[in-house]
Amino acid sequence: MTAPSFFPRSLRASFFALVLFLVPACATCAQDTATAPRKATAKSQSEFLAATDEVLKDMSEITGYKLKSPLKKSLRSREEIHAYVVRQMDDQKDAKERYASARTAEAFGLLPKGFNLDAFLIDLLTEQIAGLYDPKTHEFYIADWIAVDDQRVVMAHELTHALQDQYFQIETWEHAARPNDDAELARESVLEGSAMAAMLEYILRDKGLKLRDLPEVDPSAFVGDLGDSPMLKKAPTFIKDTLMFPYFAGLTFSMDILKTENWAGFSSVFARPPATTQQIIHPEIYRAGKIPPPIALDFPENIPGPAYLKLESNTMGEFGWKEILKQFLDEDRAKTLSSGWNGDVYATYEQKESKQTLLINRIRFSSVTLANMFFGQYSEALEKKYPSRSHLSRHPDYFSFDTPLSSVFLRCAARECVTLEGGNTAMFRRWMEKLAWPPIPENYSNPATKPESDPDSSPDVQKTR
Repeated sequence: MTAPSFFPRSLRASFFALVLFLVPACATCAQDTATAPRKATAKSQSEFLAATDEVLKDMSEITGYKLKSPLKKSLRSREEIHAYVVRQMDDQKDAKERYASARTAEAFGLLPKGFNLDAFLIDLLTEQIAGLYDPKTHEFYIADWIAVDDQRVVMAHELTHALQDQYFQIETWEHAARPNDDAELARESVLEGSAMAAMLEYILRDKGLKLRDLPEVDPSAFVGDLGDSPMLKKAPTFIKDTLMFPYFAGLTFSMDILKTENWAGFSSVFARPPATTQQIIHPEIYRAGKIPPPIALDFPENIPGPAYLKLESNTMGEFGWKEILKQFLDEDRAKTLSSGWNGDVYATYEQKESKQTLLINRIRFSSVTLANMFFGQYSEALEKKYPSRSHLSRHPDYFSFDTPLSSVFLRCAARECVTLEGGNTAMFRRWMEKLAWPPIPENYSNPATKPESDPDSSPDVQKTR
């Protein structure tokens, strides 16, 4: 699940256009969901078709992509767009996969327990979508309740996707990153970021400007008031960030390409796509071609056993770990720690009877110093995540405590750290043996039986700060 896919792929906006909400220049497009939709008339249909052709010509000139074959285009009602969202949810992941992703997000602390992710995303995306390009049917369509003049900015974004599709087969290209969710989110960021850049070029044309000529572009300048979106206002931070990342981190990445190579530079990006969200966040890493070496979970094969069902296994990436850390630490610390990401893998299981989750993580950092920082600060995050705990044991390379249902473990060695949430000491010891890490001393995993709040507890059992 990446912080999209893990967010899960069903968490992502995919090719849905959140442009209406995102771009103040089109603020007049936003309509209250209670507003009765207008029925498309012959006049509005002809105006829409004429405007689409005009904007398509403009986007072709801006990007250099010439239309190779005719484009299907139509107006759609809110009901039709709602039905499209539901279909896309099913196409992205089936019900079991979406359940697994939502449970994983809960296990990481990214979503509240019992959060109905499917229902929320359907309502959110139906509220936000103003227009979209469907690469399956090669068709562009736009909301019929929006005035033609207000549609043009949305068209600029989505018609860029239509042109890209004729050159790069964007859905096949994006999905080629599967099953690596972080890599797929990186590719999605190229698509949405470049479409954002093209849309801004379209807006700047009347002023005789190009994005590459501007000294710096702050993506936040193009974000409207979140309060204008009732559903987005209610969304957990993680969902907001996951939906926005491809647009704005992708825009920053695309700006880096435009300033050095102009639009022709994207051909090489599609030929050699970014492999991680880290490469999107840090374009210099993409240019250097730095990709973390593979990392395996190496969890014993017969653990946790037949009483558990495996939900999923994937990688979070720099973006995903920043989101996890943000839930419990301040954003500056989350950014610093996640920037040292150099590979990770996780797996989630569910106990068949109790439905309790088991979360297993292994993460590598770019330096021992950052791994040590992670150990100190993620132990703090785990304490915040599990306020009800006992038998806390804290040592230079090992941290653990009991929760009312199970135990939590964190350990680091050299540049790597591992966590086990929802398991037990025997399980964690077996994992250490499989990793060939130094064994945990007995007194580490057998803290005093008195709760951490007891002032007479063993010195090895430190009180919660």
